[in-house]
Amino acid sequence: MVIGAGQAGLVASWHLQRAGRDHIVVDRRASLGGGWQDRWDAFRLVGPAWTTSLPGAPYAGGDPEGFMGRDEVVARMATYADGIGAPVALDTSISRLSPTDDGWHLDTSRGPLTARQVTVATGGFHRPHIPPVAAALPASIRHLHSHDYRRESDLPDGAVLIVGTGQTGTQLAEELMDAGREVFLCIGHAGRAPRRYRGEDIFVWMRRLVDDGPRVGVELPTAAQLPDPAMRVAGNAQLSGHKGGHSPDLRALGRDGAHLVGRLEACSGDWCRLGGDVAATLDQIDRFFEDGVQQLFDAFIDAAGIDAPPAAPQATADFTPKPVDELDLGAAGIATVLWATGYRQDLSWIDAPATDAMGFAIQEHGISPLPGLSFLGGLWQHDSTSSTLVGLERDARLWATGLGLPA
Repeated sequence: MVIGAGQAGLVASWHLQRAGRDHIVVDRRASLGGGWQDRWDAFRLVGPAWTTSLPGAPYAGGDPEGFMGRDEVVARMATYADGIGAPVALDTSISRLSPTDDGWHLDTSRGPLTARQVTVATGGFHRPHIPPVAAALPASIRHLHSHDYRRESDLPDGAVLIVGTGQTGTQLAEELMDAGREVFLCIGHAGRAPRRYRGEDIFVWMRRLVDDGPRVGVELPTAAQLPDPAMRVAGNAQLSGHKGGHSPDLRALGRDGAHLVGRLEACSGDWCRLGGDVAATLDQIDRFFEDGVQQLFDAFIDAAGIDAPPAAPQATADFTPKPVDELDLGAAGIATVLWATGYRQDLSWIDAPATDAMGFAIQEHGISPLPGLSFLGGLWQHDSTSSTLVGLERDARLWATGLGLPA
């Protein structure tokens, strides 16, 4: 039994079919396309279209360097499922998974089922996270998570306060400003990355690190190598597939009219207290790539003997916002708070000691210490690329090897 028919569950099916293993892939949704169906109307992939290459089905479209929209990605996954003949049962939700003497018992919306082995391929983004401060917002303010946002025209008239500046928050800020909205932006700590580096899209270097890094001794840090396990829930670096693909710049958004403020600490009626040193946070965001990832890319390029042009500094707008300690939502004309605060994992439906204190699956290369249980496509299953299209094929090979399947 494979739980989840997104890209991870479908790739698991591809491996199982090659091995001649009887299996079924179940998904709670009524249609194929996985979690991509939950994105907003104007969503675009952050990575180029070629990253949608999957085992047995390399990308064959006409614009490999373009950035697919939501519906294109959904169609790509549905076509892949049909192309590999994945045995998918839709409209099948799992409420409980529990071990038995010879396998696993599943309570499903179609009734009880049993399986000798179960692979959980539900991704890493399960439960939209809304901070507790939301409970103190006045009833006059509409607030919703980005998971439930679809289009600008659905929002009430007025300014929008976006909380969070990872990939989603920065893209939504640009989208709403382009639609003529006044935007207030609570800045988080997700770093900024260049769209291109040393002659290639940054995803080229990410994929090469994943595929070729082990051969030359330069690899992304694994989950076990992180200095703090909490880093597993840090936001992804700011990148966008909009406008032909670019690297959003918070300073440029501020220069162009967005109100850049600190974190939302407390609210009482229309009054909100803001915290954090915005200027220092912006400096940290701007240094993110230079302080870490760039060194890995450079080391890989050198170790692999790749002839790449020298690094160029990342362009940043010359703008620093004035510090703001509090915000009057009514006076600012804010009618909507949009939470771009990410997701939390939820594997609580597994009735067994399968997760750690932070709710992450306990596994090695996808294989749980609990007999007959495995995982694929989870957040930080191996490294930061595990829940992305870039790292999936590598993780699937490791998972297949762990199950004794041909990789």
